Amino acid sequence: MTNLQIWTAEIVGVLAILGTTAGLIRFLVKIYLSQLLPDGNGGSNLRGRVDHIEGRVDAIYALLLDKA
Repeated sequence: MTNLQIWTAEIVGVLAILGTTAGLIRFLVKIYLSQLLPDGNGGSNLRGRVDHIEGRVDAIYALLLDKA
């Protein structure tokens, strides 16, 4: 084998290892981040928090109107 073929084989081998490593890291990050997703609008995301605050504001308005 010539010098060029050896260098090409080494470069392809290193790129294959790096590509596999990058794919594995991407897969693991995807799995870990999926654990952080909100649990069906139970208050752990922005929409759940806004709904919770709106409910409390409505309760405050009801208390204020009852006292008036």
